[in-house]
Amino acid sequence: MQGAGLREVSNPSEIMISQRDEPTSGVAIATMLEGIRPLMIEVQALVGNSAFGTPQRSSTGFDTKRLNMLLAVLEKRFGFRLSAQDVFLNITGGLRVEDPAIDLAVIAAIISSQQDIPLPSNITLAGEVGLSGEIRAVNRIEQRIAEAEKLGFEGIFIPKHNTKGLDAKKYNIAIRPVGKLEDIFRALFG
Repeated sequence: MQGAGLREVSNPSEIMISQRDEPTSGVAIATMLEGIRPLMIEVQALVGNSAFGTPQRSSTGFDTKRLNMLLAVLEKRFGFRLSAQDVFLNITGGLRVEDPAIDLAVIAAIISSQQDIPLPSNITLAGEVGLSGEIRAVNRIEQRIAEAEKLGFEGIFIPKHNTKGLDAKKYNIAIRPVGKLEDIFRALFG
């Protein structure tokens, strides 16, 4: 809305992603679908030591039960000690996200915040995380990749099961297939 009336938003993804001068820990970019439209959204996480006996778990725009499940996967399968830490999660832009393909970005943002290691701002993530830490395939992967490429991202992490039948040569973006969370941890956090 402007003084002269409504103005078309030609690319909603650009509104959902903050423009930062320097990398910040706890921020990951997810590729999601809103209906059939691919969008890039910013996932923000803040992890810190709990000042009280019971750690807080809070999320805005993301299902709190799913957040608790992802935290349990990180704790049980990978040894991240999050049970004594507060975890806050925010999806920017006021969106309420139901697409499980943002799980990978949620996990990356949480670990980025806990370890205080910023993620590269030129990558995005799309993948559902299972209870054993596997990265599950997501639908419409070609649309997600095309949207990331259109917005100038240099790399996208996708489930390795989505690479079957995918012609990666037609894209000018580095497609990084991952099968389990260990692959993401090694690629992003060393």
